[in-house]
Amino acid sequence: MSTTPSGATARHPRLAELALALGGFGIGTSEFVIMGLLERVAGDLQVAAADVGYAISSYALGVVVGAPLISALAARVPRRTLLIVLMLVFAVGNVASALATSFWPFVGLRFLAGLPHGAYFGVAALVAANAVPIEQRARAVSRVMLGLTTAILVGAPLATWAGQWLGWQSAFLGVGAIALTTAVLIRLWVPTQAADPHASPKRELSALVKQRVLFTLGVASIGFGGMFAVFSYVVPTLSAQAGMREAIGPWVLTIFGIGTIVGNLVGARLADKNLLKAIPRILIWCLVVQAGFFFAANHLIAGLLFVGLVGTSMALGPALQTRLMDVAGDAQTMAASMNHAAFNCANALGAWLAAVVIKGGAPWSASGLVGAVLALGGLAMFFTGRYLERREANAAVA
Repeated sequence: MSTTPSGATARHPRLAELALALGGFGIGTSEFVIMGLLERVAGDLQVAAADVGYAISSYALGVVVGAPLISALAARVPRRTLLIVLMLVFAVGNVASALATSFWPFVGLRFLAGLPHGAYFGVAALVAANAVPIEQRARAVSRVMLGLTTAILVGAPLATWAGQWLGWQSAFLGVGAIALTTAVLIRLWVPTQAADPHASPKRELSALVKQRVLFTLGVASIGFGGMFAVFSYVVPTLSAQAGMREAIGPWVLTIFGIGTIVGNLVGARLADKNLLKAIPRILIWCLVVQAGFFFAANHLIAGLLFVGLVGTSMALGPALQTRLMDVAGDAQTMAASMNHAAFNCANALGAWLAAVVIKGGAPWSASGLVGAVLALGGLAMFFTGRYLERREANAAVA
């Protein structure tokens, strides 16, 4: 990462970080709140609850498409300007989602709302690092990313409560208001930063043709999918199989959020000790807890416990982010953005596969078995990539 550009240091770096974190809070709330309002959305738009999984997948696919596309095409756009535009697009997507009166337009608008997601986080990380003195860069980035984890723990549950009392539309309208507020605060508090003059679409896209990058993204896209297979349908699963009351739904999101924070912290420590051992070990853990949810979901207390354990699957995040940054070369913006794209590809895959299985007649808790299979797929992808990497290294030596 480059040193701080002349004149780019923020007068009030904590306010700049707050503005950027608020955007992450809005994005995280928008992504995860639909899990808590799934049955409300289904009822109003007159579709089966499992069908709302297509809207979850649509948002995730928007992230997958938007991250590389925006990172490449906007490589030379001033970063503050790009962040403001991304927040405005995000606001439009969420407000329009709230105004949708039928299901398939709603699905399409969730795709629009997802487009800025990955690029926002990638650019925000670079801006945060360059908005403070050089010796504070890592801490600045970590504080910005607190917006996302706080959304899982606080934002999504609060939005779920609001959606239950005022209608699910209020949750997306609230996210739209957060996005507009973020755009204003970025304009006021984030310093102007010129784009890298050497950046180009070709340089950024170069990351996507590297074998190690592609296999790392593959592990993220498949191995992370199990967490979303379970979480996308966790409220109707516990309602149908454990007799959970609707009022407990927001607490399910809170328990999951606590699990993600714990997993994120533990995963980072494991990755620091031995990155290439941490990834398969975490995938095995994901396989065990997601399969365990299948058996636990018939009992409310056990089901809630396993919701938290499934949340710890987030331990895979810091390990894969570190691996991706290690193998991406100088295309760091693309690498940062694609990490979130892969994360949401997993979201789309997990939600879709679980919907297929549930609609095929399996119990709701079969989402846990889907998750276990996806974790196994992530393991296969990781070991295949490592085998090819070692073979390439041996060939180079010979």
